[in-house]
Amino acid sequence: MITGKNIIGFADVAEGTDVLRAYNPVSNTALPETFTIATAAEVNLAVDKATAAFQVYRLSSPEERAVFLETIAAEILGLGDVLLERAVAESGLPLGRITGERMRTVSQLKLFASVLREGSWVEAVIDPAQPDRTPLPRADIRKMLVPLGPVLVFPASNFPLAFSTAGGDTASALAAGNPVIVKAHESHPGTNELVALAIQKAAKQCGMPDGVFSSLSGTGPAIGQQLVKHHGIKAIGFTGSFKVGTAIFDAVTQRPEPIPVYAEMSSINPVLLLPAKLAAAADSVAKQYAQSITLGAGQFCTNPGLLIALADEATTQFATTLQQELSAIPAITMLNPGICYHYYENREQLSRRKGVETLYAGGAEREATKGSPALYRVSAQHFISNTELQQEVFGPTSLLVVCNNEAELQAVIAQLHGQLTGTIMAEDADLTRFSGAITALSEKVGRIILNNVPTGVEVCYAMQHGGPFPATTDIRSTSVGASAIVRFARPLCYQDWPAHLLPAALKDENPLGIWRRIDGQLTKDAVRK
Repeated sequence: MITGKNIIGFADVAEGTDVLRAYNPVSNTALPETFTIATAAEVNLAVDKATAAFQVYRLSSPEERAVFLETIAAEILGLGDVLLERAVAESGLPLGRITGERMRTVSQLKLFASVLREGSWVEAVIDPAQPDRTPLPRADIRKMLVPLGPVLVFPASNFPLAFSTAGGDTASALAAGNPVIVKAHESHPGTNELVALAIQKAAKQCGMPDGVFSSLSGTGPAIGQQLVKHHGIKAIGFTGSFKVGTAIFDAVTQRPEPIPVYAEMSSINPVLLLPAKLAAAADSVAKQYAQSITLGAGQFCTNPGLLIALADEATTQFATTLQQELSAIPAITMLNPGICYHYYENREQLSRRKGVETLYAGGAEREATKGSPALYRVSAQHFISNTELQQEVFGPTSLLVVCNNEAELQAVIAQLHGQLTGTIMAEDADLTRFSGAITALSEKVGRIILNNVPTGVEVCYAMQHGGPFPATTDIRSTSVGASAIVRFARPLCYQDWPAHLLPAALKDENPLGIWRRIDGQLTKDAVRK
């Protein structure tokens, strides 16, 4: 079933001579298939097709797009075990994790189908004409969100399905009415091709325009930079490292027409371990966090990489139990040799920073592509004076910052960079005593969590998966949940347009039956004459 070709609209193309191969991190062997790297001409063809498709797809109805997304979901499920087995082989992730991730991918597609049918996401606003208003009449003014144009998606390494070819960026961009071009992640090209073919098949079944979706293979920055700089690309979704994300963002600012870049990049997800909570449950909290730190070999963007506590006996007990729990967890296969190599390099750099004490570090198993857990400790003063201690270590490692007093705790929080999440482990008394610190932390994060772990991101209407820089490049956006759709749309105001030329969402009679704001009031009613 895997051909190694690029998917460009309804064509499967392989004109290039350079190829790449997938790698199995469990067996430490290359997989047999080769994947043709897209040529510069093929990149241009994909963008040209997407540009042409946009003129048709942007006019599709919400129901047509909803059916398209549901058909993609059905085609992905229809791949059956072939998809699961390939994703396991290319990622080293267990079958149970991949099976769950497939369901999350399907659920995201169905969520956006529901968002389209409900319809309020377009934020329709109508201020009807007031020709008799004095001293000046008011024009008929109506506004809604409309699609941007072709969207470029860079998938993540750590989610070969849910943040990949048909993941949240693709689903939300298609839902908003934009064609999508995926630059396939080189760690799972076979998984990408299987899903890309499912999307292509769904597009044909649903009568979508040729070019509504394309997928291109490549290594290094060449293809990515060509796509990023192409005038036909109108927005970008990215999940990955800070280095690559900022390179994309910087390249976009050099374009004659800068465009939105929604890059999720780096987060160490601080956890405030407040004293009453640790006094009551140091051991149980330590056990809870040992599992969270090592979940998926620590390869989650929400991994708790920073623990902050006050110096006392309960914190000492917590640290002792946590290092004991981590020492009992074996090294876990990581996603690919490059990630594994950088994990140990970054972990080693952290251990050599001034004032950092190693509490536990399992053996280096980089040759087996396995990451062992590690735990380090540092004083608040050393943490505050060295911003390099905030660099993400992508893997099963965490740093415990011990503060002598509340003033140091506040100073540590003030020093923090932007994060995806912040967690508070607290009793009621802690919530009152440390209310200032909690408020300060909430200003640094996109999601604030109480008495739980940050790993695990629910796909729902209320989810916010974003945060201040460097967690993301746009503090206002989320890459998970229903609100992700608005990233790939822009407001357009219609003034004094005849009724028959207005979009359905702005027509007087409200044919879509959606919530709209008319004269300042939310309603599903028609515009009163």
